[in-house]
Amino acid sequence: MIDVRSRQSPRRDERRTVSPIAFDTLDDRALAEQFSAGDERALREAYTRWSPLVFRLALRSLGDRTDAEDVTQQVYLAAWRGRATFDISRSTLSAWIVGITKHRIADAHEARSRARRLEETLVAEASVAATEVDDDFAERAMVAEELDRLEPVPRRVMRLAFYDQLSHSQIAEALDLPIGTVKSHVRRSLTRLRSRWEVEDGPRRA
Repeated sequence: MIDVRSRQSPRRDERRTVSPIAFDTLDDRALAEQFSAGDERALREAYTRWSPLVFRLALRSLGDRTDAEDVTQQVYLAAWRGRATFDISRSTLSAWIVGITKHRIADAHEARSRARRLEETLVAEASVAATEVDDDFAERAMVAEELDRLEPVPRRVMRLAFYDQLSHSQIAEALDLPIGTVKSHVRRSLTRLRSRWEVEDGPRRA
């Protein structure tokens, strides 16, 4: 009897040690099922498997490592937040993630185009001597108003940049964000501010 019990006990212990899922050994479909179920370990494994592909696609299209890193972060955040929309019967998880990647790359190109057009406009305006500089208070009020229209995260980023005059790296550390994400928020927010200035200043200069 003692020998039987002593042999049975290790089996119970052994079952307890092998019961957790080894995510790195799951096939893609099993991983997708765990991902859809909301298991964060599946998210980490999906990042390990396909983030290099996402990064390469973004880098090839955008040509900038920081922007590619930013897109990679955005893709996985979007995938995780939108996992309820993933239909395992219609697509593989990797193909779904690549689809999100293409949309995020397109968004990045669109943001670049807007920024480029605004920068060209600002450069053109800079060649004309300014005659009115007494509306500083109005511009400050307009900046504050526009910041209030931003989403919570970019608003916090821009307040730290404008009012606290923190660098990108300091903001990233303060908000626990990737520095590429901070730069992206600043760039997009500045684009909105410049658009606002164009609209507000145009009629007065006409």
